[in-house]
Amino acid sequence: MEITLFTKDFRHSDSIAHFMDFYYSLQLRYLASDLLNEGLTPNQINDAVVKAMGVGKSSGMNLCQHFRPVFSGVDKEIIIDCKLSHLAYGLVVLNADVELSLVGNFQVSVLEEFLRSQ
Repeated sequence: MEITLFTKDFRHSDSIAHFMDFYYSLQLRYLASDLLNEGLTPNQINDAVVKAMGVGKSSGMNLCQHFRPVFSGVDKEIIIDCKLSHLAYGLVVLNADVELSLVGNFQVSVLEEFLRSQ
């Protein structure tokens, strides 16, 4: 026997929240695990995501618009991953281990672009 549960009350706030979650998810085009292909280890990626989220939180960023925990499949394993917006992906790379050439090159290019605009 199956039991079906439903609510009689329809709340507009729930509908709006679900729509906004869907809308934000469309902007999350990157996965943190993509950085494995760039030479980062899972621990380096995890540390960089935590730092990037800290930057976002301290700057008043709405984190749910830029970071979403998900499960991904990598090498026949299921891992905890994070979907990222373009901005969040950049923050993760900026906050990754500076000994990696990807990170150093990205930091220099961001600073050069910033100085050009001054």
